[in-house]
Amino acid sequence: MDLAAALRRRGHETTLLATRFGEKVGRDEDVLLRVRGATRVGRYEQFLDQLDSYLAEHAFDIVHAMLPVRRCDVYHPHAGLAVEAIASADVKYEGAARRTIARAARRFNRRRLRFAAVERELLTSNEPPVVLCLSEYIKSVVRKHYSLPEAKLATLFNAVDLAKFDPASRRGAGDEARRRLQIAPDNIVALIIAQDFARKGLRQAIVATAKVDDPRLVLVVAGKQDPAAYRRLAQEHGVADRVIFAGPTDDPYAFYRAADFFVLPTRHDPCSLVVLEALAMGLPVISTVFNGACEIMTDAQHGYVLNDPADTDALASAMRHVLDPSLRQSLSAACLQLRPALSHDHHLDQLRQIYQLAHRPR
Repeated sequence: MDLAAALRRRGHETTLLATRFGEKVGRDEDVLLRVRGATRVGRYEQFLDQLDSYLAEHAFDIVHAMLPVRRCDVYHPHAGLAVEAIASADVKYEGAARRTIARAARRFNRRRLRFAAVERELLTSNEPPVVLCLSEYIKSVVRKHYSLPEAKLATLFNAVDLAKFDPASRRGAGDEARRRLQIAPDNIVALIIAQDFARKGLRQAIVATAKVDDPRLVLVVAGKQDPAAYRRLAQEHGVADRVIFAGPTDDPYAFYRAADFFVLPTRHDPCSLVVLEALAMGLPVISTVFNGACEIMTDAQHGYVLNDPADTDALASAMRHVLDPSLRQSLSAACLQLRPALSHDHHLDQLRQIYQLAHRPR
């Protein structure tokens, strides 16, 4: 929806086709596809049928799809490939038993299986669309599952609203957040924002915080998931007073301003938007090679990119480095230099080139 609005501001005519719209969307040009059914698979099939009917009656230069459909010019699997979601269903779990259960459960997720089947038909057809990958990391995942020509693969990072995430604005937001969270002025704040604590590496971040063994270091956790198990983990590792569970937030800006660096030891992330936002705010980032957003970073220049999400010793070592104020200042300055490459304008310039590549005369 934000993308459609940005394209309209550039003078392009856009039509959104969806089964629901947010409060800020719903123009006369947009089309609500009404689906009904007792199951999610049934509603998805209705969506596909209605979409096909609409596209058969209306001509568009580009059909840009965010989920598996039967035909489009640009396929943009924003949440990752459907087939990979099944293949890696157990990636966020630790322990053989939980991984085995996750692998068994994926065989019975009919909606995901149907998504994967439609995706497979689309990408193995005689005229497959251009696959818009959020990172080179995701491009390698596409290559693993599909034999597509390189001309059918394009990379486009997520964009950041630089006006919204401008460290020069709302200067008091960070101080207010630190006061609210009862963080002392001399504390050094590591921030993690996540909605899937297991996959994003919260356990590893807590263990690494304990291994750093520096009373100045505080880990702030923002996210809506129940933190009870992680509170216990922090207590077991003796850092209950240095791990702050802030709950969900609709204002991540204040957390970025309150933080000194960002940490996300994720097991899998196509292109983490919170990492890009943190970089735009001048926060050094510690993440992993399994996060496509790290491709814009240079290790030891903008933060640290870890090879193994489970290696808490390496994570703790990186965190110790960032405790140094002069190094942190240098890293922060380098992060701010990335801002132009993260902008919506840069994103749209690249997208227009991809559209030109994908355009097929009707």
